[in-house]
Amino acid sequence: MVPQSSLRASDADRDAVADRLRGAAVEGRLEPDELEERLHAALRARTYGDLHRLLTDLPAKPVAWERHGGQVKPAARTALAVAMRVLLTLAVFAVVLVVAAVMATWWVLWALVWFGLFGRGCSTGRLGAGFAWRRPPRARRVQPGRPAGLR
Repeated sequence: MVPQSSLRASDADRDAVADRLRGAAVEGRLEPDELEERLHAALRARTYGDLHRLLTDLPAKPVAWERHGGQVKPAARTALAVAMRVLLTLAVFAVVLVVAAVMATWWVLWALVWFGLFGRGCSTGRLGAGFAWRRPPRARRVQPGRPAGLR
């Protein structure tokens, strides 16, 4: 019987070993230079024995105190959380802006009503004129014997 280490490896086997090596680099078990060397060796390997030698100093499964790949938050979930926080902040800002605008409009409306009701007496344009619009017009005196148009 032929030992398994001398059997020829397939492309799928080489890719599986390459994925395991990349995972070990993510876990911090391999330096970038060492990862590059092992990946080149994995892609050139011909037998299971060649592939096995690349993985002998690495654990088959992550150790219990490590985080498993399923516990890591995907980037989409993190992006969604950030987007929700930004939207909530913008919504609060919009509500504060609307309340401030309504309050400012309310005071401007009161000022316009005040000047509309009580500001007419000050709009005559002459100082000391008072309330000329309330007085009846004065009658002109006409001298007897002269026509009104000639003076």
